Amino acid sequence: MGDGGVELTAEGLEGYRAELTGYCYRMLGSYAEAEDAVQEALVRAWRNLGRFEGRSSLRSWVYRIATNVCLDALASGRRRALPMDLSGPADGATPPGPPDDAARWIEPCPDGDPEATAMAGESVRLAFVASLQHLPPRQRATLILRDVLGFSAREVAELHGSTVASANSTLQRARTTLAARRDVSSATAPAPSEPVRRVLAERYAQAFSRYDMEELGMLLHVDATLCLPPYARWMRGVPDIQAWLTGPAVGCRGSRLLPTTANGTPAFGQYRPRPDGTGYTPWALQVVEFSGDRVTGITAFRDTDRLFPLFGLPARLDGEARLSRRW
Repeated sequence: MGDGGVELTAEGLEGYRAELTGYCYRMLGSYAEAEDAVQEALVRAWRNLGRFEGRSSLRSWVYRIATNVCLDALASGRRRALPMDLSGPADGATPPGPPDDAARWIEPCPDGDPEATAMAGESVRLAFVASLQHLPPRQRATLILRDVLGFSAREVAELHGSTVASANSTLQRARTTLAARRDVSSATAPAPSEPVRRVLAERYAQAFSRYDMEELGMLLHVDATLCLPPYARWMRGVPDIQAWLTGPAVGCRGSRLLPTTANGTPAFGQYRPRPDGTGYTPWALQVVEFSGDRVTGITAFRDTDRLFPLFGLPARLDGEARLSRRW
């Protein structure tokens, strides 16, 4: 038997899959890569189960394997990011240019168990996951294990094969780097309560579907951002976001939004009207962030072929689509 009666079997190891996926997603910034890393970690754990001697908890042992898989994946030095991590804001009235390599960008993560997602809080938000990518891999692992997952300094030291003093020093450096990168505007207002966030999300979806620029302008924070992976372009502020929507993105007029959740916040599958008027075609997964009573960030991911099935969104819409709340 292992932790809390977890059996030392393939089925027992499988019980760690969900939490390991969240850990590897934060480490790698990609949900697809996280799933692959977890699968590799569980296979390694199963093959080496006979070597588990119980000196640490089974959970710590499995996390050590998963950490090593992630560190191997990060050895190339490639770092995923959001557009605002790479350049300054752009004029919303100009086209975005060619798309960049999809492997360059942070990916959205579907929410699993609602209670677990609520407990995860800010640690699954896109901005936090993007900030983590600026940490060296070992610092990144240490901070996630300590501050997100609640591992002790001793457990992290054993996991890394270091001393407690070294683990604490690594954690302090990671916290300092992360604090320096924290967006000051994110702390200007508290996160809205769940009922308020639901109301704001519905207002946003209705305003976007009507393409009501006045209502959207009232909902957007003065420093709200809009970014468009896999394009490097992003905008800041209501005037540039409105200029984008009424200029290069005017084809989004008449879109329908279907609600889902991503990274612990409301998200929408956006469907643009088909030119022949026979329905709507997938266009983007919009992940919407809120602070206080305003929308502070919109990230529109264009990889609908992969993302829409992952988030349970249909391949197309026929006729009118109803806004059915799923938050």
